[in-house]
This record gives sequence, structure tokens and C-alpha cells, in this order.
Amino acid sequence: MHKQDVLFVLTIDTEEEWQWDEEFPQHNCSVENVEKLPAFQTFCESLGIRPTYFVDYAVASNNLGSQTLRTFAKSNSAEIGAHLHPWCNPPYFGKTTEAESHVINLPLEQVEQKLDALNALLHDEIGVRPQSFRSGRWGVSAKMLRLLASRGYVVDSSVYPFYKNDYFSCLGAPESPYWPSFDNALAPGEQRQLLEIPVTAGFNIQNFSLGERIHNRLSKPPFNWFKSVGLLWHSKLLRKIYLSPELTETEDMLALVDQSIQKKQPVIHMYLHSSSLIDGATGLLDGPNAFETICQRIEVVTQHLAENANVKFCTISEAKVHLSNRSALTGVIKGEQS
Repeated sequence: MHKQDVLFVLTIDTEEEWQWDEEFPQHNCSVENVEKLPAFQTFCESLGIRPTYFVDYAVASNNLGSQTLRTFAKSNSAEIGAHLHPWCNPPYFGKTTEAESHVINLPLEQVEQKLDALNALLHDEIGVRPQSFRSGRWGVSAKMLRLLASRGYVVDSSVYPFYKNDYFSCLGAPESPYWPSFDNALAPGEQRQLLEIPVTAGFNIQNFSLGERIHNRLSKPPFNWFKSVGLLWHSKLLRKIYLSPELTETEDMLALVDQSIQKKQPVIHMYLHSSSLIDGATGLLDGPNAFETICQRIEVVTQHLAENANVKFCTISEAKVHLSNRSALTGVIKGEQS
């Protein structure tokens, strides 16, 4: 039986650590987690994975962090992208609020100045001019996409499928890679400069659209009064799943991978935060031995994927090249195999 061709991308938001329910740190950020990066990179290489590190200002300005990532970049064993955390990325425009922590809510002129400062630091300290980007705390606008393209970026990964909160929404965006419109970031368009590659997300049922409608409806009154979404989760009738070893247990990630293969998704895109590689740093992964837990989950998922698909490991910009060659004329890249 012929196996489907699939690209596997692993991206890491490489950033400072702190408890997310605390005030956003601006100066003297703790980046202890960068000490784990060499061991994590060695683990990835043992599986054949070439990760992409989305690096923020706090890590790039740290001597150990920048030296470690420079080594990865020089050996071509990983890609270095950019990750913009507005609270710790100069220039500063006052205290960062919850809304302003999402890059999408900042005035474009502030984003432009912060992005230019981040680009300069990544070049000076790590020796790269990044081609891939992820916004801090997810979300992207058409204006931001145009800004990224003007700075030479060719891939964005700021869309978080099936998610919304009080500060931004990615509802309605394609879950597959697509060429976003420079008028509407959540819809396919005509431009071919910048490809959007969302993280892999979905449900434990094949009809993701139905799953999304049910989940969204039950998240609103009066159904949320009875914790209906939680009841469906615990009964396994409906689970919204993100392919992240810091958020999602192995069983659920395997279910999502199986659904993604059945839907002929061309990319399986896993993500995590570097801060989750140390115990108790962010609250995203409870319990001890975070590093070992994350590595074990990644290994099981990639082994399962290799058993069920013809997998090619690549960085996110390399995935863009492969996908562009496959489907240069389509707005949404649906997974047609070359």
C-alpha cells in the first residue's frame, strides 16, 4: 500500500521563562532553558529532525543562547527564525498589557521598530537573517504580513487554528499551509511571497469543521455553564487537539496525526516552547522530568508517523520550498503529491 508523502516540521518558540500569570518581564529575563538546547538538538538529530528555533530578543541577547544557536546555524542542523515578544523587545512604549502582549494588537509602527531591532540582533549575535517568523502569543494581520514580506521573510507561522480569545482570533483560517491574502491574513490570496504554515491542530473526529462548530457552540452560554466541552473531552467523544508535546499527551497527538494523514495534510507541524524543557517554568507542562517527557512524546509520534506515511523531516523554510514546488498555482496547498 502506497504511503502518503508528508513533511514533518518541528518548531520551538525559543524564549525566556516565567509564569504566564505573572507580569510580563521586560529586562533581565531568565533564560535558563537555553542550557537544555544542546541536549535537545542532539535528541532531534538522533531522530533525523532538523528543527526550527523561533528566537526572541531575550534569548538572542543572552551570550549562551546566542552562541548555542549560532552553532546550530553554522552546522546547518537547524533553522533560526524570529519570534517577537513585544514586552522584552525594544524599543519600549510603556508597560505591556495583556492585549498588547499579542503582537497583532500593537500599532504597526511599533511592530516595525521592534522587528527591525530583533532582525539586527539575530544578525549580529547569531549570524542569520531570518526567513521565518512567529508572532508572540499568536495571531497575524494583513498589515503584519506585508511588513514581514518587506523584510525578506518567506514563511509565517502565527496562525493558531481553531482558536480565539478576547484579544485575537484565528477562527476560519485554513488548517493547511496557504498563501495568505495581504488584505485578509486568515484567507488565501494571490500573493506568492509569503507562505503561512499553521501548526497542526484539529479534532479526534475526521470532520474538523463539524468539530469546530460543536466546540464553539458548547463554549458559549448556556452550554458552558454545564462544562459541556469538558464532558465531551473526558468521554473522548470530541477533543480539540494541538500537536504540542507540552500541551498534549501522546495518545491524543497520535489521534490527531492519524486524522491529519487521512485528510491528506501535506505538513505535520509540531511545536513547543523552549521554556517547557525545564521543570515548572511556565505551567504549560505539569509534573517532573519535563525534558524527558517532551522527548519521549516526540519520539513516539515521529515513529508512528514514519510507520503510516512517507516522512521527510525539514525546517519550516525548507517546507515552504517543497510546498511551493508542488502547488505553485493554488491558494490553499491541499496536499497533492508530486
